[in-house]
Amino acid sequence: MALLLFQAQQLHYDTASVITKFKGQIQSLEERSKTEADKSTKYGQIAAETLPKGLYCLGVRLTTEWFKNPALSNKFLAEGKQSSDKLTSNSLYHFCIFSDNIMAVSVVVNSTTINSINPERIVFHLVTDEVNYLPMKAWFAMNSYKGATVEVQKVEDFSWLNASYVPVLKQLQDAETQSFYFSTNGQGATPIKFRNPKYLSMLNHLRFYIPEIYPDLEKVVFLDDDVVVQRDLSGLFTIDLHGNVMGAVETCMETFHRFHKYLNHSHPLIRAHFDPDACGWAFGMNVLDLREWRNKNVTGIYHYWQERNSDHTLWKLGTLPPGLLAFYGLVEPLDPKWHVLGLGYTNVDPKTIKEGAVLHYNGNLKPWLKIGMEKYKGLWDKYVDYSQPLLQQCLVH
Repeated sequence: MALLLFQAQQLHYDTASVITKFKGQIQSLEERSKTEADKSTKYGQIAAETLPKGLYCLGVRLTTEWFKNPALSNKFLAEGKQSSDKLTSNSLYHFCIFSDNIMAVSVVVNSTTINSINPERIVFHLVTDEVNYLPMKAWFAMNSYKGATVEVQKVEDFSWLNASYVPVLKQLQDAETQSFYFSTNGQGATPIKFRNPKYLSMLNHLRFYIPEIYPDLEKVVFLDDDVVVQRDLSGLFTIDLHGNVMGAVETCMETFHRFHKYLNHSHPLIRAHFDPDACGWAFGMNVLDLREWRNKNVTGIYHYWQERNSDHTLWKLGTLPPGLLAFYGLVEPLDPKWHVLGLGYTNVDPKTIKEGAVLHYNGNLKPWLKIGMEKYKGLWDKYVDYSQPLLQQCLVH
């Protein structure tokens, strides 16, 4: 631009010529900027979805340890027998986590127990997949967490979780759904953010089947695997939900987090049943009254809306939109200090972080990734024992 202005002065360009050249340069810059922004989105999404090689190595070495060291399986089995009564005792504090990331789950468990007043009263119910089942069991057999009970299950063992019962699994077998998520060519190609594997993972949708996974429990707290706990959470179990099914922190401080941003309100079915300005809320730390859940048939409501969305016209992606529909009118707002969001994509007020009970790294910038926000990694790192031999062997640091 400076060169063009200099030339215009020296060569006495007329105004029209200068404006034309300016427009051409601006258009060129805009096209380059758009190309670079598209690349940034694409590569950022790939980086967010990729398992770091250190964590992949950890899973492999834990599997080897499980088969090489019979004492681990014996210990896990013995501890399971001793704590079998705790798994169904409604006098204890039950937390459920569904994840295929061993390191992330260990931080959630470690941070929860370290900051608990009575860690021996805590029961963690972990569900993972076939690939991570043995390494997950090996990890929790090798490490103890201040007397807390840890149960590990794999999603493949839930025989009732099949395509005839679960709409999401049925849809995944549909050619149109597969094209929606995996198409990469032509005008109908789906944006890369919609093709995130987590949207297709049954682990991500298990949150809608918690009463069926734990039929004997009356109240649980659901935690995502990308959170850090820095306060005692026993108070969550005494909160009065006033007959509602879920306790959650609302997110409608700004317009972005209202229903109309997640759902297609031009669709007559959505327009007829839901207020577009209704307040959104967050998954990631949720108090669940399973008795009310069963009474109000929330899973059935979830199935209803998933079936109506087989053509992806009600919402595009994720578990929050169907959650907003399934729990509509059944959510008790919690104090925002219980659940602080945004550490995985934006700047958060330091005072809010300091006062928060659960810090959530929602977004692509997870703390175990190189692309994670450096200023928030320390809050996560302090619950990882990097001196652990397997972590050192896998160069996890």
